[in-house]
Amino acid sequence: MRRAGWTTKRGLSGLALILLAMTLVLPGIADAQQRRRPQRATPLPVPERILPSKPADPADPEAKLPRETVQADISTRRIAITSSFSGTEIVVFGAVDNSRQKSAEAGLYDIVIVLVGTPTRLVARQKSRVAGVWLNTDQMRFASVPSFYAIVSTRPVDEISTEEVLKSTGIGFDFAPMTLEKGQEKGRSAADIKGFRDAIVRLKQKDRLFSEEEYGVAFIGRSLFRAAVTLPANITVGPFETRVYLFRNQELIHQYSARLDLEREGIEDTLHAFAFSYPFFYGLATVLMAIGSGLLASSIFRRVTG
Repeated sequence: MRRAGWTTKRGLSGLALILLAMTLVLPGIADAQQRRRPQRATPLPVPERILPSKPADPADPEAKLPRETVQADISTRRIAITSSFSGTEIVVFGAVDNSRQKSAEAGLYDIVIVLVGTPTRLVARQKSRVAGVWLNTDQMRFASVPSFYAIVSTRPVDEISTEEVLKSTGIGFDFAPMTLEKGQEKGRSAADIKGFRDAIVRLKQKDRLFSEEEYGVAFIGRSLFRAAVTLPANITVGPFETRVYLFRNQELIHQYSARLDLEREGIEDTLHAFAFSYPFFYGLATVLMAIGSGLLASSIFRRVTG
């Protein structure tokens, strides 16, 4: 199985004609950028807070104590994507208000941090060997798949809470929010759908776009905690949602979310706006650059060999 992708071609010359084309269209690029930004995909919705299923016992001394909540933030709210971007690392830090644990080693609380990237459309294809040749024999289209999905926790998530809670909050690769396009589930068994989901997870793990670190969150005091999440160079630009979940005794007692934006900057943003706002001129410039680079290489070769 594999994912559909986009490829582009670039050249190095044809400068004069390219500058002429860009001179005609550059005044509208800034306006196009402003029109495009509000239309970016919105981050996946944060699941509603799950309240305890059992009512508090008035006779319990802890029932009179203020309820714990979690507050968190990230080391940066905006990451600029330029031509030299090779990946980065962000730090998620926070505190448990009204913490009841006496030290960082007490282990009373569990923290799960989930970083969810911009939802994207995706087509998963299955290959089979037919008459000695590998061919695409099946496919499934997803309307929404997280472009990035990272889980960092104090310990394995299946030890932190029940499957029901993990499913309702979208914690774990088995419960990562993936939505099929309308009609795709028709005639499909649950095993078929799970097979495609698992294949997507494996491919994204291979590209470092899905990751899990079971002991990545560390308490550095009775209430303070921190964790680091690595963002690879091939990450998709767009809004991200950082979700922080606070558990005690397998019960989700509070959650917090923060937004992170990955935005193109500089020449990358200009070229992206140019390509999507004026595809004809962008294609023409690409062709001219390829022709120019070929002529330049041929000229250099003749001079060297002559």
